Amino acid sequence: MKLKSLSFLIIIGLSGMARAQNDFEVVKQRVVSEIMKTPVNDSLVTELIKTIKDDGSWPGINYSDISRTGFEHSVHLNNIVAMSLAFNNKGSKHFKSKKLRQRINQSLTFWCQNDFICDNWWYNQIFTPLSLVTVLLIMDDKVDPALTEKAIQIAGRAHLGAPGARQGGDRIKIGGISAKNGLVVGDTSQFKQIMKVINDEIKFTTGDRGMQHDYSFHHRVDRVNTTYSYGRGYADAFAEWAAYVAGTRYAFSKEKLKQLIDYYLDGICKQFVYGIYIDKGVFNRGISRKETFGPHSTYTPEKLLKASDYRKSELEEIINLREGKIAPKASFSKFFWQSEHFVFQRPEFYTSVRMFSVRNRNMEQPYNSEGLLNHHRGDGTNFLSIKGDEYLNIWPVYDWQKIPGTTVLQKPGLPSAEEIQKDGVTDFVGAVTDGLYGAVGFDFISPHDFTKARKSWFFFDKEYVCLGAGIESTSSGLPVVTTLDQSLLKGDVVVGNGKNMTNLDVGKHELSDVKWVFHNGIGYQFPEPTHIHLSNKTAGGRWYDINKQWRSPKEIVKKEVFKLWIDHGIRPQGRMGGLRNESMIAKDVKYQYIVIPSADLKSMDSKRGIRILANNRLVQAVKHAELGIIQIIFYQAGTLAVSDKMSIEMESPGAVMIKMDGETIKEISVSDPSRKLSRLHMKISGEITEVPGDKFKSVFDNEKNRSELTIDLPSGFYAGQSVVLTF
Repeated sequence: MKLKSLSFLIIIGLSGMARAQNDFEVVKQRVVSEIMKTPVNDSLVTELIKTIKDDGSWPGINYSDISRTGFEHSVHLNNIVAMSLAFNNKGSKHFKSKKLRQRINQSLTFWCQNDFICDNWWYNQIFTPLSLVTVLLIMDDKVDPALTEKAIQIAGRAHLGAPGARQGGDRIKIGGISAKNGLVVGDTSQFKQIMKVINDEIKFTTGDRGMQHDYSFHHRVDRVNTTYSYGRGYADAFAEWAAYVAGTRYAFSKEKLKQLIDYYLDGICKQFVYGIYIDKGVFNRGISRKETFGPHSTYTPEKLLKASDYRKSELEEIINLREGKIAPKASFSKFFWQSEHFVFQRPEFYTSVRMFSVRNRNMEQPYNSEGLLNHHRGDGTNFLSIKGDEYLNIWPVYDWQKIPGTTVLQKPGLPSAEEIQKDGVTDFVGAVTDGLYGAVGFDFISPHDFTKARKSWFFFDKEYVCLGAGIESTSSGLPVVTTLDQSLLKGDVVVGNGKNMTNLDVGKHELSDVKWVFHNGIGYQFPEPTHIHLSNKTAGGRWYDINKQWRSPKEIVKKEVFKLWIDHGIRPQGRMGGLRNESMIAKDVKYQYIVIPSADLKSMDSKRGIRILANNRLVQAVKHAELGIIQIIFYQAGTLAVSDKMSIEMESPGAVMIKMDGETIKEISVSDPSRKLSRLHMKISGEITEVPGDKFKSVFDNEKNRSELTIDLPSGFYAGQSVVLTF
């Protein structure tokens, strides 16, 4: 009896081992199959076979420069991968070619003998190992055994204990490479362990590296928003492996898949224009890399669909949008309070506001000599996209002190690249939103030159309002300007003064009493006649001036550029001192304009139902009559009359949005941009008796005909998030 039981256990054990081995082979086949989807370039491979040297190197590659801005060695590895793909692709004329196999082994021998190490760790722990394991997986047993062993050893630098395997994106990437290396050597236990690590890496790490509770992503502890770059790589790597191991014993947990899909849809995709194109507001140093315009890849949502049916229709919608099968239809407003980043979309346009505070830094450092002029790209940058190509490769000719939405001191030149990243100076930075509409407040002080401005944005269905006040500068000789836009010049530029409209000639213009400007289907309307500066002419520059990588072109690039800005002058607040008392009082210098995406030239003189209730250094507020929406940014405690019958009093700084149905309040949204308060106290005319939750209290003062509201605010990881009360 005992013998039978033992035999049964042995059979079960062997069966389990066989099943595990089968799952392992299934995963390996999936990985190789995915690699082989890469297109083969036969003409390139023919040239590589022809030009390879006897020692296995290629002419034209600088093998001596291993610096962070050099390392052309990556071309060598790309060549080996290209040849391997051709060797194993039945559609290639080089399929199973003995000569090609010889060249692959020859070039791989050259690499392994020299074992090139770059000053940039990323090549050593990610790019080189990934290239080598890709070649070994494609070639299987067609690489010389001794050479395979050496390549596996070099690829082994991608392991979970490597310095670059920090939690977040790089840890999953490096883990994935190590897993592929495990597939090459057949190490099932190592593979199982790595799959568990990747599964466990999907988690909130707010305040540290990784996914934040608002679904933004921080690659470093400087808390700079890296959702598009490292955060996208984090999602891509997880999705890739989720699809590989789906249906096997290595499959990821449902909870982790759901969290990653939430992050992908509510974080990454909402920082894309229509979920299709990259929003320029989320770029860091990567903005200095030349790009090819087109929809983003459907790779990740397709992989997620293979692993889970959670939020299936939304993932399918992203794929259909990127494949051009449907038009954008989503409308939303979202504030990433952990990253001080606001996004707003309607089917006709997408826009964002990028900010920083004492809680985070203004911009990514110019690692590897990229993004060398990014000093002011966190200063309230407000990019606007209709088609998604408005700024395509404009960057080498860009005026980096005139970025849309920013108020910047115009210096003779920007400081050194080492001075780009700075700590934030103020804490009142945030937004109020109900998920559909929103308002943004930015108490801005430049850490570069201490220029000050209270800046706000108010977003509605067909337009948004931009207000600035309290503009000050410590400089005694340089002007301060607020830029409305700087984009590629596309078509005519037309200006109007309420009586006439003028089609501007190419050049630089300074115009007074302007009521509106129209360019590329976008209108810029001024509630009060405004003195503006405008440029519609050719600009020149070099990619190499903003990116010192060896790939960066050094020739002069010329593009036609549209720029629109308001010049506030030198020390706009006035000069202190003198005999007259008024010279001691700083002027409250302001700007105000309305951006109308998808505008109609014929309607530029029409009113839009928008009333600016206040625009000063204490409070900024806008009312949209047609929508019945009031949005207010209180920079300090105060009272604001929003109509003859209604006033709002705040006992602290804060952001408020009220939705009205006639004279009746139907919704109140609030937030604390300073993140200091546990409760917000406010008083509103009229009686509010209905209590929507246990974190809200209303007391009606019959004598003063007003309600005193106490609203509990989110705390901890959610401090800065909006509270929405529906009545």
